[in-house]
Parts: sequence; C-alpha cells; structure tokens
Amino acid sequence: MDDTKVKVMADRLVRRVVDCSFHHPAVRQRLGQIQELPPEERFRLVEAFAERHRRGSDTEPVRLKLLTLTALVGRGLDGLPLAAERAAQLDALGRVHSFWYGNRCEALVEAEEAAGRALSPAVIATVRRTAVGAYADQEIVRFAARFTEPVLNVGEAWAEAAMADERLRELLAHALTARAAKPSATWDKRGRALVEGLGADTVRAALLPLLALVGRPRTFALDRAEYEPDVDHTFDPYNANALRGLVWLLALVPAHPDTVRALGALVETSLRKVAGIGPRNPKAANAAVGALARTDGEAALAELARLGTRVTYRGTLKLVDAALQERAAALGLSREEIEELAVPAYGLTQVGTAAFRFDGAAAQLDVHGTRAVLAWRNAAGKQVKTAPATVRRDHAEELRALKALVKDIEKSLSAQAERLDRQFLARRRWAYGQWRERYLDHPLVGTLARRLIWTVDGTAVCFADGALRTLAGAPLAGAAPAEDVTEDATVELWHPVGREPAEVLAWREWLERHAVTQPFKQAHREVYLLTDAERTTRTYSNRFAAHVLRQHQFNSLAAARGWHNKLRLCVDDSAPPATRELPQWGLRAEYWIEGEGHEYGIDTTESGTYLRLHTDQVRFYPIDAPPNGASTYGGGYAMWRVDGRPAVDPLPLTEVPELVLSEVMRDVDLFVGVASVGNDPTWSDGGPEGRFRDYWTSYGFGELGASAETRRALLERLVPRLAVADRCTVEGRFLHVRGELHTYKIHLGSGNILMSPNDQYLCIVPGGSGGAGAADPGYLPFEGDRTLAVILSKALLLAKDTEITDPTITSQLRRR
Repeated sequence: MDDTKVKVMADRLVRRVVDCSFHHPAVRQRLGQIQELPPEERFRLVEAFAERHRRGSDTEPVRLKLLTLTALVGRGLDGLPLAAERAAQLDALGRVHSFWYGNRCEALVEAEEAAGRALSPAVIATVRRTAVGAYADQEIVRFAARFTEPVLNVGEAWAEAAMADERLRELLAHALTARAAKPSATWDKRGRALVEGLGADTVRAALLPLLALVGRPRTFALDRAEYEPDVDHTFDPYNANALRGLVWLLALVPAHPDTVRALGALVETSLRKVAGIGPRNPKAANAAVGALARTDGEAALAELARLGTRVTYRGTLKLVDAALQERAAALGLSREEIEELAVPAYGLTQVGTAAFRFDGAAAQLDVHGTRAVLAWRNAAGKQVKTAPATVRRDHAEELRALKALVKDIEKSLSAQAERLDRQFLARRRWAYGQWRERYLDHPLVGTLARRLIWTVDGTAVCFADGALRTLAGAPLAGAAPAEDVTEDATVELWHPVGREPAEVLAWREWLERHAVTQPFKQAHREVYLLTDAERTTRTYSNRFAAHVLRQHQFNSLAAARGWHNKLRLCVDDSAPPATRELPQWGLRAEYWIEGEGHEYGIDTTESGTYLRLHTDQVRFYPIDAPPNGASTYGGGYAMWRVDGRPAVDPLPLTEVPELVLSEVMRDVDLFVGVASVGNDPTWSDGGPEGRFRDYWTSYGFGELGASAETRRALLERLVPRLAVADRCTVEGRFLHVRGELHTYKIHLGSGNILMSPNDQYLCIVPGGSGGAGAADPGYLPFEGDRTLAVILSKALLLAKDTEITDPTITSQLRRR
C-alpha cells in the first residue's frame, strides 16, 4: 500500500471506532482482516495512528482510541511507537475504578506485557474490577482471569494485610472461589481441610484482624469524574468475593465471642451507605449473616437478634429474619420469644452491674442509661481513672475482653430499647413469671425494663426502691418473694392512649420524683387523636401533608421504624408509597410522597436520586389489599391490580384502633420533625432559588405539632430547675432566653432562633462549639429527643452570650 492508502485506511478505522466502539461487529471484522495483512503493512498503519496521536489535535477520548489501535493492530510486532504514552495511560488506568469495556483498554495492558514490562498491581486491579462489572463481555472476563498475582487487589487495607501473611495464600485462593450466595458442600469440604491444616485458632487469630480493617480508607485514592459516585468508600468488587469466602471459613471455626462480634460489625460496615451507590456491599453483609446463622451458641443468636433491630437493608434483613425464624422453629418458640431469650447477661451478675478482680485491683461495671461505665480501684483500694498499670501489663488480654464487653453492652442496650419501643404495636403480652425472668430481673434488659411503666393484670406499676410500685407508691403484690401474684398474671407495656390525662400527668410527676429517665418516651409519649378535619376527610389524613423532607434522611428513618420505602429517582418509573405493615392488626399504613423538583443536579444527586420529597396523605388499608403506586415524577396514586384482585377502598379512620392511629401518626410526625428542611438552620435563604423560603419560615417558626407540644409541657417543668432559670421563660411557641447582648426566642418545634431587635434570625448549627454550649442540661425524663437536647443546649449557651467564642455565632450577635 502507498502512503495515501495507508492514511485513508487508518482514518476510516479511527472514524468507525469513534462512531461505534471496538466491540461493534463491523469494527471487529475489520480488525480481524487487518491482522491478516503482512507485518510491514500493519506497522505502517500503526505509524499512521502514532503520527496522528503526536499531532495532538484530537480530543482525549479519540487519543485513547489511537493508543489502543496501536496496540491492537500492532499485536505481536516489535518496536511499537508511543511506548511512553501507553505507559502513562496505564499509570492513569491504575488510578481509576474501572474502564468502559468498549474502549478495549486491555489491549494497552497486553501490549505492555508483550514488550516485557511488568504490570503494576494497580493496573491489574483495574482490569479485574472492570471484568467483575462487564457482564455482557466475556472477552474481558477471560483476559482478567490470566492474572493470578497478586492474589487480591491492592488498595484495601485488609487485602494488603492478608497478602502479607504467607500462611493465608491457600485460604485466600479458596476464598476467591466464593461466587455463589451460599457455600456448597464441596466448597465447605475443601475449606475444612484448609482450616484443619492451619489450625482453627490460627485461622481465627489471622482472620479477625483482617475483618477489623474492612471499610477503612483505601491505601491510595482513585480518580473519578465529577459525575461519578465516591468509589473510594465502597468495597473492591473483586476482593469482595474473597471477603465473602473468608467469612464462610470463619463459620467452619469453633464458635468464639470475638468471631461473633467481628461478623456483626462486618454486617453493619458492609451496609453503610455511600452517596450515589447505596449500601457498600450487601453480599458481604449477607455472608456474615449466613455465617452467624451457622454458628452455634448464645452469642451468635444474640448478635442475630441485635441485627434484627439494627439492619434496615431489606435483602439482608430478610436473611436475619429467616435465621431467627429457623432458630425459633427448631426450639418450638415464637420469633418474639427467641429475641427475648437471645439477650445474654454480658457478664452482669445483677441488674446493671458486675465486678471484676485482677490480682488485687478491681473494676466495677455499671450500666447508666445507654452507657456501660467502668470504675477502677488499684490494689490499695484507691479509686483511679483508668486501669492500673499492673492490669495493663499482666492482664492485657482480659482487659481487652472487658473493654470489648463494654462496647457489646452499649450496642445491645440501644438495640433492646428499640425492640421494646416496638412492642406497643406488636400487642405483646407476657405471663408475670416469664416477664420477670426475661425483663424485670434480666441483668441487661432489666436496666431498661425497670425504667418503664407496665400493667400487671391491669394495675400500672413502675420499679423504684427495690420493688414494683403503683402510682400511690405501694409495692405491687408479688414484688417481694413473700407476697403473691400469680405466675400467669398478664403483663403489658403501659401506653397513654385511652388513659385519663390526670393519670398520665401523675405518672410524669412520679418519674420526676424518682429521677427515672425512661429509655424512650412512654409517660411523655405523644398521643394523636382523630381530628375534626380527619373526620371530614374520612379515609385519609392531611395532618402531615405539604411538607418538604430530605429524601435520604426520611428513607433511613422510615427503615429504622419498620417502614418500607423506595428511593425516588428522577426517571420514568413508578413506586409505592412508604408503607408499614401491621400484621398483628391486619392493617397496612401508607404515607404518600413524591419527588420534589426536576432540575438534575439541583433537585437530584449526581445519580438522579431526588434530594427532597413532598408529602401528602396518610391512609390505612387491609394488610392484603393490592398496593398503590404512582409515577416517581409525581401525580396521583392508583391501586395496582394484582392477580385480577379488585381495588380495595381505604379504611375509614374511625375504624382504625386508637393505638394504631396514634403510633403511626407518631412515626410520621418523627419523619417530618427530623427530615424537614424547615428545621435546618442553614436553610434560612430558602434553599435552591429561595423557593422554600415560605415553607422554611412557616415550619421553623409556626404552630407546634404534637411532639413540640409535649416538649413545651415538659420545658415548663424543667426550666425552673436550670442554672439559668432566672433568664428563661416558656411562652407560646418559644423558649425565651435573656442574654446580655440580646433576648432570644427558640422555637420549640424546630429549635430555630430569633433574636432582638426585630426578630432577626440567628443561625446556630448543632454540634458547633460556642463556649458554653456543652453545659449539662440536667435531669431529663426520657432519652432520644434530640431537638429537646438542642433547645436546652442553645438556651444554656445564649443565657451567657458574652462568653460565646465561636466566630460564626459572635459575628451574628454583633450585627444590628
């Protein structure tokens, strides 16, 4: 061929590759024909590609294709041009998560290999990650399979630590074959042989530190385009198979508390969400749940029960539920009973306390609210702040186990409080003897149960001064061994719905007299009664309609409260409303929502997920009614016909039991109260284009909802006890605070602040350091109301406004 023909052929091939891709049939056919040309003609084509690349007149994507063409057309030829450029491109390739398989970047890798130059582990990692995601392209999968070293991808701390341990090479190679949802009998057999060869204790000691490293920041960051999600906080998909295999291997090792602890932590780490991606790696989480399900013993069962209250990712939660149901069926118990029996004592010898001795030194562990606190005494009996040096030196392993125990207790306390809070709608009842064993006198659960109000055969009681006591302070019969209450007396959690206001107020005063801080709102629990407006609308409530919520925060809250929801994407799709199924009542509650706005990148994330939602009605249906659905772009909901079933009307709200209505409305009030853009102090400008300014103002300073009214009633009692009581008064919707520089009004619903003169807005972001803001607000009758804590913290801060040091606050205080 003459030079003109070579140039024409080269330009046509480049144009075709640019217009299509390397995988287009016509391109593949043409490349195949070119491979049959004599070597000298192919080399001339390569030189033509190189010459065009050197001119630098093309865009970067075209220049990449030119580099790839030099490698593809020049396959097998010596002395290919652009070696430095290909090396630079490979270096860049090692800093990305993956490449589009249609760009055929593996050709550059192959050319580097053919030239006798070693490939960097980072480049091999990119090729492998690309192959994992290239479901439609087996060519790249086969190409990636050529690389057996390094055994794992570099870039993750746990993987690099694993490869540094020579003992684990065979284990890692076997772990990489864990590509199914569950291990096969053949896989397990090989795994058992490897574990036995190394020794179970050795395997556990080697693998548990690796699991502790999972989820740590990458050892080197990856480059990403502006529109791409943050892959640095995900799991390497190639390594994830090996991680799943290592978890399966741990299930073959005899049960140990450290193993159970590590598997539970891995579940939570793997399900931590990354913006634009979702959970980091559900497969790893599912493998850890499967390993716990295969592990015998109380500790594994307890961890599964704890995860049942913590996991919100639906696929993993189904596995946790299935594992607990299987254990319950094997023991002939209900799911609720297995959760109760699964709670270990955690070494506590009495309710909320335990003592540990170390050659004269001693540690006292006491549960205070949601915290487990260690108090130390040295050999001389003197109280010291930390573990004595002799304990750290001579009992390092026991000390490590004790510190881990403290963390386990605190995790379990949180999970058990959430489980107890769900019992109102679960309609759970206990026989008195069973209840005392599993709740009141349980070493761990007792610390929660003794701070709650219960009914025993209809008599309301709470624990104080060593006994269950009534409102009048009299001990319940059966509270002491000599007294008699039948073992089958019925016990239930007390709920304020249906109670006389005088009784509810009396219990609140009782808790204050006995300085009882409840693990969640019970005596102070909001009660949502049917309103006249809801009697008029009849089948739906607009009480929490027309709010603007942050979608991701709403989604997390909904999942934590047992609701099912689907993130709304700005695409042509449909979705059901947020729903909560109530099987004990035969009902399904729905909260109708829709995506807000349609401007990509302003109203959505980079991946197209709506940032905010508009809220609408709350409705109730029979639990087996066909689901409703609506376009994710918004619009009316309509019932989907399933299997030809007719549409079902929503239930009249008057037919919904009072307790169910109140608890569902309380959930929805929580969603609005926490996720509304109206309680964000940084949104005073109204958000994008100011279009939420009116909503922000009306919500942030408007009429109080039920939870805020409860907060107001409580503050009227608490404010007189504050150290700054002479500067604070509760008036209407606000807590008024008199400082030296200004007077302030803190809204009891949102926590937003107005200051004199002229009700200027004062922005204080919770968590900022203002000098006096960390002051202890003192006794609170319940845990969990973050807004109440924020309001009290702001009041204590602003009452001493001359002591504030945070410049973001002081600059506003100087403004007139």
